[in-house]
Amino acid sequence: MSSSQRWDDVDFYFSSHLAPDDDVLQAALRDSEAAQLPHVNVTAPQGKLLRLLAEMQGARTILEIGTLGGYSTIWLARALPADGRLISLEYSAKHAEIATRNIARAGLDKVVEVRVGPALESLPKLADENPPPFDLVFIDADKANNAHYVEWALRLTRAGSVIVVDNVVRGGRVADSDSTEPDIQGTRAAIELIAAHPRLSGTAIQTVGSKGYDGFALARVLA
Repeated sequence: MSSSQRWDDVDFYFSSHLAPDDDVLQAALRDSEAAQLPHVNVTAPQGKLLRLLAEMQGARTILEIGTLGGYSTIWLARALPADGRLISLEYSAKHAEIATRNIARAGLDKVVEVRVGPALESLPKLADENPPPFDLVFIDADKANNAHYVEWALRLTRAGSVIVVDNVVRGGRVADSDSTEPDIQGTRAAIELIAAHPRLSGTAIQTVGSKGYDGFALARVLA
């Protein structure tokens, strides 16, 4: 048995027992695939982890940078109370349209708002609205701008908030200090920002699974 097959089998075992997809989540994946969206959504165990983090935070407000088809959005929004709020920023109008339908089918359109456009344009507009600090920020967009997204997350959170940055291992390429690839440079900049910033305490975890070899960074806002 290959390593990738074993990873798939383990993910299936964990998902079936700990994070089973219901009809709504399965439909979100089917519609995303039918619309030929990239196959880069979080896995079910990762989605469950996001929900648990939000629940442990007692999150009432969540910011997501990178919506795709809304699969991770649904996992996160299910942690919110009825009067909670999740704002998700998505570059692609096509992706946002699919996500909005998936979110509505999940019955979460009252707490979720998808905003379309480049996140680095949407974030200043959001900041101008002076929203309450976000309890959790999930960053899963273009990796070249990861450090910028972490900086904006700091501006829009409070002491005790949590920031999660997905896909930081890049198949191990993140360790290549000589890489000129934008996704590697952006991810390394985000990791080094988390390490050096006096308001952040963080770590990063390597993972394997049905999405291959990757991982995520997790940071807590200190002040």
